[in-house]
Amino acid sequence: MAYTTIKKPSDYFNTKLYTGNGTTDTAITGVGFQPDLSIIKARDMAYNHNVMDAVRGSTKRVATDLTDAESTQAEMIKSFASDGFNLGDNGGVNQDTKTYVSWNWKANGQGSSNTDGSINTTYTSVNTTAGFSISTYTGNGTNNATIGHGLGAVPKMMIFKILSSADDWTVYHASLGATKKLNLNDTGAESTVPEIFNDTEPTSSLITFGTHGRTNTNGQNYIAYCFAEKTGYSKFGSYVGNGSSDGSFIYTGQKSAFIIIKNTSTSGTNWVMFDNKRIGYNESNYYLRPNGTNTESTNIPLDILSNGFKIRTSAGDVNTSGNTYIYMCFAEEPLVGDNPATAR
Repeated sequence: MAYTTIKKPSDYFNTKLYTGNGTTDTAITGVGFQPDLSIIKARDMAYNHNVMDAVRGSTKRVATDLTDAESTQAEMIKSFASDGFNLGDNGGVNQDTKTYVSWNWKANGQGSSNTDGSINTTYTSVNTTAGFSISTYTGNGTNNATIGHGLGAVPKMMIFKILSSADDWTVYHASLGATKKLNLNDTGAESTVPEIFNDTEPTSSLITFGTHGRTNTNGQNYIAYCFAEKTGYSKFGSYVGNGSSDGSFIYTGQKSAFIIIKNTSTSGTNWVMFDNKRIGYNESNYYLRPNGTNTESTNIPLDILSNGFKIRTSAGDVNTSGNTYIYMCFAEEPLVGDNPATAR
């Protein structure tokens, strides 16, 4: 089996915890690289999941728990820096004494236009090593429209948001296929909407759209976050729940630094996110919900192991019997290589 050349996954994804001080021009360091996508959430306050990236510009914000159009927030992330980012005094990211988590991915700065598709992207920032790209584009409202994602590999997960008006976030996952979608901002199950991706799977170079407003209304602006799988660094898959407190073990081939899970079968279930920094210990890993403002909690027991993760609850968000779940995870350490993973 071929393994990724990524010897240190934290060079491309890293979770950074910090405590706010309520002042402007606050430098947060220790990310380990200059982030191109940062999502920031207050851990102990019911605030939004704030999404900023280098392609749109650091002061442009959308939130995973909102349908709102993009807004300018000059006092959230004021700028990205070589080892983190600089904050203003907005309470959503920097209230005095409050604790925050930031999840950070490395692409390639603002990037440049990708002209592979029938729609030229405004900017596409690509990290082919880590299998991650960020693109902005303007829809043309035609069937079979395409944009280039730049990955050189087939995306396994794609997340879209219209920027110029209010609408849901749209999630494609390879386990569901191109006729189905999920909404990142709510608790719905999968739904069949073939026209969003024109019933066409992405290729190693292109994403195809129909005329649906979620991805391709004429004259509207969009953001696309695309992820290809890199063995030992990232994994995108699915599992079926068994409804037991001794839940499923999901093999990923890596010790994960970040895991997100969604029940695709049943509505009324949350997206849940875990990481390797906000931990108590196995079975007590903190989670947050990207579709809500809830503070972090430990009532969904999950073990992060050297080669995957183990569900320790029958809770419907992660383990209803017979329900299907999708997941996305990024590695702390690969299972093999120069720095093989060990159990915690």
